[in-house]
Amino acid sequence: MTFVENLTIFVLAAFVGYEIITKIPTNLHTPLMSGANAISGITLLGSVVVAGSGSTQLATVLGFVAVVMATINVVGGYLVSHFMLDQFSKGGR
Repeated sequence: MTFVENLTIFVLAAFVGYEIITKIPTNLHTPLMSGANAISGITLLGSVVVAGSGSTQLATVLGFVAVVMATINVVGGYLVSHFMLDQFSKGGR
């Protein structure tokens, strides 16, 4: 794929993501965050594969950076989800 094709896909994905998130009611954000955390887990697995492939030095470095960023995203997402679920359980008592 060329750079223009990749950029076009990225812009369309960003537009669709923005439109979906702004149209969804706020009470569905927590289940969507859980789904996003699962997708981030898949990203983490892919980045581990790229980092471990060792095909080039650049791929290894970028894979390592992707592992770190995906780990931060997964852990942060689960912490936020846990915090939000605690707020729901305290409100129901």
